[in-house]
Order: sequence, then structure tokens, then C-alpha cells
Amino acid sequence: MSEQNATIKAGLIGFGLSGATFHAPILCSIPDYEIAAVVSSHPEKVYKALPEAVVYSQVEQLLNDASIDIVIVTSPNATHYEYAKNAIEAGKHVVVEKPFTVTSEEAKALIALAKNRGVLLTVYQNRRWDNDFLTARNLLETGALGRLSLYYAQFNRYRPDIKNSWKEQDEPGTGLLYDLGSHLLDQALLLFGKPQSIWADLREERPGSAVTDYFHLVLAYENHRAILHAGSLVRQAGPRFELHGDKGSFLKYGLDPQEGQLKQGMRPGDPGWGEDQPDQYGELATEFSGLAVQGQIDTLPGRYHAFYQGLADAITSGSVVPVNPEDALSTIRLIEYALESHRKGCVIQVEE
Repeated sequence: MSEQNATIKAGLIGFGLSGATFHAPILCSIPDYEIAAVVSSHPEKVYKALPEAVVYSQVEQLLNDASIDIVIVTSPNATHYEYAKNAIEAGKHVVVEKPFTVTSEEAKALIALAKNRGVLLTVYQNRRWDNDFLTARNLLETGALGRLSLYYAQFNRYRPDIKNSWKEQDEPGTGLLYDLGSHLLDQALLLFGKPQSIWADLREERPGSAVTDYFHLVLAYENHRAILHAGSLVRQAGPRFELHGDKGSFLKYGLDPQEGQLKQGMRPGDPGWGEDQPDQYGELATEFSGLAVQGQIDTLPGRYHAFYQGLADAITSGSVVPVNPEDALSTIRLIEYALESHRKGCVIQVEE
């Protein structure tokens, strides 16, 4: 980033759902950034959304562009390690879409390389800033539920048909555990740290599925359990979050609206951004000074833009990155433990 131009010039690798929906609109809403280049095989799609960006057909062209300050990897999961490694070696700061990598060894190698080259490395765990998760986290931090006994987070979908997509193919890093599991595990790790043990049930619940499209994880902590669940055949979803403690309970239905708002063309700062409608507010049952209290509580606004605002601060002023890559490494390691648990059919102790 030159002294004459304080704008952070970003280059995207990939312009599919992730790059076009979750990254580009957020970057465009923050004055610190300019999307200067995109690697894509569909230049017409890029030019429609970003008419001033340069479109490259090869990743190497982007990495050789000296004007690019940060590379954002939004390509298929199996390519994350290679592209991130090459970008770091080219002296670029790097954002990797979740899941960070396919294996923990790849994650460790990228973290070490980034430290050695003196560049920033972070992972786009945007659902740390979902409105429902922010609300649940706030309730835990304020002690409204007392001593927690059960944390239950589920992320279900109704997708009975198998799509012609790389995500549905039997390749390294595909399947629901890497996709939605990386979100739920990251949230649990952020709240509670590493569990003592993990038990996993993984399935291919749709006929003909080549990948895991259902998981049920039980993470054991000293005083509570965290249950993380996702499936592909849930037409009528139950609570997204369900928390129970010795003083109260919290139930929250519905999904954070930011993904839908982005697809509709909304941007951070627009009226209603990240906000729930009142009928989506969670239900809290607790007690204060011996009085039982039950009713709806307002959902805190979601703020996906906090990730890139935090990253801009890290680049320009040396603050910490919004998602520590070591956190993302822990998520991948738990995925490996879950795969081992399912394969062996037993509870696995978490050693690292």
C-alpha cells in the first residue's frame, strides 16, 4: 500500500457465490478498500458488478500485480492452501474463505509462512457476526442464564436435490462438516475454547449423496455440553440456538438476515441492515432477584462488515486481525477429530 494512496487494493480469487455475495459487496461498502482485480473465468459477471476492476484469467497474474495489497481466496476448498501459500510468498496479505484449509498440517504451514514473510493472514469466519450468535454470546457474557448446562446450535437446510457443484463431489474438504461445520465449530470455540472431547455422527442422508450432508457433534466441556447439528432434509427448522443454564433458557428461531440482504442488493449501512423483525426475536426465560421473567428480547444487529473494518485497522495501524488464524487452525483440527470419531465410532479426547 503506497503512501500516496492509502486505499487498500484487494484482489479476489474467484467470483462465485462467496466472492460475489459475501466479499465484494462488503468490501465495496468500506471506503478503506478498492477491489482492483479479480481472477475469474466469467469476466462479464465481474464487469457487471465491478466495472473498474481488472479481470485476470490466471491466479499468477494477480499475484504478479504489484499494486495488490491483499489477496482474498474464495475458490473451492481444496485450492485454499495452494493459493494462500502462493499469495503469501508473493508478499501479499491474505484472507482465506472458510474452511481455512483441508488439513491442520496445511493450516500450520500457512501460519508459519505468513509469520516468516511478515504478512497478515486471517480467515473469513463471518458468522461470528451473525445477529443471533451475537445475541447468544451477549447473554452468556452477562450471566443471564446462570451456569450453562447445554449449548445447542443447529444450521439445517432443506435441499433434497443434489446439485451439480464441486461442493457435492467427493473431493478433499467438501461436505457439510467442512461447510457449515466450520461455522458452528468456530462459534463454539470462540465462546468456550477447546473441548475436552468430541463425539461425531456423520451421514449421507440423501440418496446418491457423495458427501457428508448431515452431522451431529457433541463437544464435552467441564460443566456443559455443546451440541452442533446440521442436516439437508429439514423442511421445518427448530430453534437455531437453544441455551439452558441454572438460571434461565434462551431459544432463537430463524436465520441471520445478512446473507439474504446481500443477495437482495442491500449493503451495510442501509436501513434495517442485519436487523431482525420483531417476530424473529428470541425468547428468554430467566430470573432476577427471585422474580421469574419471560419474554422476547431484541436481537442485536448483525455486522458482517466488522470483519473487513477490523482487517483494515490491522493493515493500517497494526491491530490484531479480526480472526486469528490459530483459531481457524483449531476449527480444522476439530473437524479432523470429528472424522476420527465417526470412523472409530467412539468419543475422541482432544489433545491439542
